[in-house]
Amino acid sequence: MERHGHLQLAPEVRAGLLAMSAATIDRELHEAREPGGGRKRRRAPPAAAIRRSVPVRTFDGWEDPAPGFIEADLVAHSGPTAKGSYVQTLTLTDIATGWTECVSLLVREQKLLTEVLSEIRKRMPFALLGFDTDNDSVFMNQTVKTYCEEAGLVFTGWRPYRKND
Repeated sequence: MERHGHLQLAPEVRAGLLAMSAATIDRELHEAREPGGGRKRRRAPPAAAIRRSVPVRTFDGWEDPAPGFIEADLVAHSGPTAKGSYVQTLTLTDIATGWTECVSLLVREQKLLTEVLSEIRKRMPFALLGFDTDNDSVFMNQTVKTYCEEAGLVFTGWRPYRKND
């Protein structure tokens, strides 16, 4: 018998396994992969549906925006590791004017984000018209999407892995 990994296979069994197609192997392993006996299927996270529903705006898609369209991002102040508690800064920058508002957040939480946005809207020198974010889950969720809809804000996102959007 030939030793292969941790299994001892007879040469004819090994030859039979190597001759099998991928489809045949899948059919043979079907029962083992059923719930409880196999691996779980990966499901899209709930935020994936939100991300698909939010229009993407690229760098060249701004043309000449009026003041009030802001880009938002979170900056983590965690040092060399993201473990434990640390402050994050919510940075909002107006596309047309460069006006920037920064707010420290002790927790990354969507309801807190909408409350902070409401406060910032009161102190900005112009009306907030649009909210453009990356795909961070603190931004891409139903709470923020609903807030933008109710406030009459255009909610747009960036493409994943495209930092130059």
